[in-house]
Amino acid sequence: MARKTANDDPLAPLTLAVGQEELLLDRAVQEVVAAAKASDADTDVRDLNPDQLQPGTLAELTSPSLFAERKVVVVRNAQDLSADTIKDVKAYLGAPAEEITLVLLHAGGAKGKGLLDAARKAGAREVACPKMTKPADRLAFVRQEFRAVGRSATPEACQALVDAIGSDLRELASAVSQLVADVEGTIDEAVVGRYYTGRAEASSFTVADRAVEGRAAEALEALRWSLSTGVAPVLITSALAQAVRAIGKLSSARGGRPADLARELGMPPWKIDRVRQQMRGWTPDGVAVALRAVAEADAGVKGGGDDPGYALEKAVVTIARAARSRGRG
Repeated sequence: MARKTANDDPLAPLTLAVGQEELLLDRAVQEVVAAAKASDADTDVRDLNPDQLQPGTLAELTSPSLFAERKVVVVRNAQDLSADTIKDVKAYLGAPAEEITLVLLHAGGAKGKGLLDAARKAGAREVACPKMTKPADRLAFVRQEFRAVGRSATPEACQALVDAIGSDLRELASAVSQLVADVEGTIDEAVVGRYYTGRAEASSFTVADRAVEGRAAEALEALRWSLSTGVAPVLITSALAQAVRAIGKLSSARGGRPADLARELGMPPWKIDRVRQQMRGWTPDGVAVALRAVAEADAGVKGGGDDPGYALEKAVVTIARAARSRGRG
């Protein structure tokens, strides 16, 4: 989620939104515009790309108005502004106009860093909008979405939603909004499953979960659904590898509270609980067999075999059998 500086007034003369996560950048703009319109319903909003902001344009937009109207000027992709326009922006930062809020959206990084530094030096209210590339970041985003509207969702429900929807923050935010609007009380994994059954079943993580739980038939069904809906085979082998390794790591770890094990193994506490349930029936030999099956499947889907689907099915069956190795004595 977006992070803000201590200066959290959206009507500050300058807001600097830094990052490449489009949803968060748009929300940073929307927050400023909403605050401005709450202060003055007739606020004039100008939303500009670099090619619309020529030398002299900013001076025109920020010149005193006869009617002293409030104005919000949004500059997107500020790192791509021309050198002459950057000079104009820097000059404006030294003497911002009253009743005008300038919002600069900057990708961060080396390009246009001089403007970024100048905005920070001018005391900009900064909103961090980093690209969320890690599953843990997207999970935190979903949790925050529920908290922001005062609703409760279980950790398993949040994870199921991320597994079902994927990496698109707009879709994740939309899914949270739909669940909040339609469901009363705490949102759990079963609720997410009802709403996003097809997508959840197509998830590579669903295939892996069913396999390490020894539920071969369900794992194969989920696998075939995944492949038919376009899930890349390499993502499935990756999910299988993560699931089996988690079993191995937790089975060899010292006992303790989920929070302590989470720190030791680098897993979130809710996952410790899930893996503990999944590891019943596993033996060290079973883990070794399963890891070899994953390695063979990985080679098969990366060109070492003629049929990636067959390679995955073979791995899923082997893993499911390994999950029941303790019961077979």
